[in-house]
Amino acid sequence: MPRQVTISREAILAAALELIREEGPEALAARGLAKRLGCSTQPIFSNFAGMEELRRAVDEAAYARYLAHLKEEMASSAYPVYKASGMAYIHFAREERQLFRLIFMQDRRLPAPESEPLSEDMEMAMAHLMQSHGWSRDLALRFHAEMWIVVHGLAVMIATNYMNWPEETVSEFLSDFYWGLLARFGGDANERH
Repeated sequence: MPRQVTISREAILAAALELIREEGPEALAARGLAKRLGCSTQPIFSNFAGMEELRRAVDEAAYARYLAHLKEEMASSAYPVYKASGMAYIHFAREERQLFRLIFMQDRRLPAPESEPLSEDMEMAMAHLMQSHGWSRDLALRFHAEMWIVVHGLAVMIATNYMNWPEETVSEFLSDFYWGLLARFGGDANERH
């Protein structure tokens, strides 16, 4: 009779996320994870076909954590919705540096907009822009892509300790870029973003 697996897939994923949060994405290895779980590598490979499957599941779990953070901040933020999405991204980079590195500082080849759906966070931002400004999907994608270059750049500088600007400064930077870009796109300067 085969031995019953006592360590669940969820427990392995939770331990893997904590390992990454403490030691960085490069620390994810079967032996280190097994040591953290207090077991051999057998339960890991009973739940996952290999390290590649485990890494994909960890990426998905980390992204789900980010997405929950994003939705919570967008719903409860003092900032307008679109700005709240950028500030939430930057907060995540500041508060969850290693998970941010895992999700957003690795090869993430995005699908071409016309061929595959974009990530849920991008879809949320674009839907807001299309509704707020009456823009087409293509125009909203262009605006969001240009704005996101700034947001991602600020987040990376914060996540890597290159700069550690206070929230007020980051907020001012985002507003400056948003209004400048909106003026170029022909938007209304009186609307909330």
